[in-house]
Amino acid sequence: MTEKNRKKITENRKILMCGNEAVGEAAIVAGCKFYAGYPITPQNELTAYMSRRMPEEGRTFIQSESELAAINMVFGASAAGARAMTSSSSPGISLKQEGISYMAGAELPGVIINMMRAGPGLGNITPAQGDYFQATKGGGHGDYHIIVLAPASVQELFNLGIKAFDLADKYRTPVMVMGDGMLGQMMEPIEFQKTENRRQKTENKKNLSSDFYHQTFDKPWALTGCKGRKANVVKSLYLKEGALEDLNNRLQEKYKKISEEEVLFEEYNTEEADMVLVSYGTVSRICKSAAKKLISEEFKVGFLRPITLWPFPYKKINQLAKAGKKFFVVEMSSGQMLEDVILAVNGKSKVNFYGRMGGGIPEESVVFAKVKELLNAKNL
Repeated sequence: MTEKNRKKITENRKILMCGNEAVGEAAIVAGCKFYAGYPITPQNELTAYMSRRMPEEGRTFIQSESELAAINMVFGASAAGARAMTSSSSPGISLKQEGISYMAGAELPGVIINMMRAGPGLGNITPAQGDYFQATKGGGHGDYHIIVLAPASVQELFNLGIKAFDLADKYRTPVMVMGDGMLGQMMEPIEFQKTENRRQKTENKKNLSSDFYHQTFDKPWALTGCKGRKANVVKSLYLKEGALEDLNNRLQEKYKKISEEEVLFEEYNTEEADMVLVSYGTVSRICKSAAKKLISEEFKVGFLRPITLWPFPYKKINQLAKAGKKFFVVEMSSGQMLEDVILAVNGKSKVNFYGRMGGGIPEESVVFAKVKELLNAKNL
């Protein structure tokens, strides 16, 4: 980072950054001590950014030999108590799934950035949202969840990038920040609120509390050397009869608490709406714009954006369904989040869908026309 940009951050001024760089700076501010990654488009700017910024801050950057190596390096760094992160895009995230499951089983915090690209297979480098099932339904083996955050702007990539580290430490769990190729590549002005103060306090290992940032957390379970204390053990292998079931029961209790306390969403005009548009990430910007245009033409339309994809805002959507709202889900996929919306509605209302795959991006004019057609029809 240039001295000019560092001064802007200190003065809380806005800086023009691409999404990949913004989430990298979020990791720096959050106190990330270890980054391991492997190049893949469209998130290479993040790896390149970390290769510069981590040494500048006296921290560890490793370009690993593979995605598998990267996630297992993060496992080791986290086990030693460091805030650790890796990043990739869809095929690379697939390769990390075993390690993510291991981290969930060992109750290790860590942050994974996924800038989604189109698939299946190698697909292409255009933006997509086809990794929703993988992220929210457990891409690896076993009964586990990870927290999944879905930013919709470069500013949110920064904000939620910081929050991801705090949530990971708070619950001792992997957290994924899930963007897409468009969000990672686009440039927007972002504001670095109170970050210089945050950085200093994080590195001094002091607890923080403010309206914007959460806390850093002590890690008495970490493998830091056991002279003078009982040895810690970090593992996901449990061979004694009943031990693994006990772990799983404890994990489920933790996931229940997360589901009760950490659900995030944005809503707009939902109480006045006959139909609510539901979308996340980049697509939500398109849908929100279409909703505002429909409202300007006196259609009763609202907008709901899940920010946590897991835990999902089932309760809020169910409440809207009970109130008679209809739904229109838009995704850059075949309808993966659609299934969670249908589960949330639970038969109480109708759910419509429009999606594009393979790198196709829904257009505002098409969303506008489809919703308008439904609203003008007798049967929504």
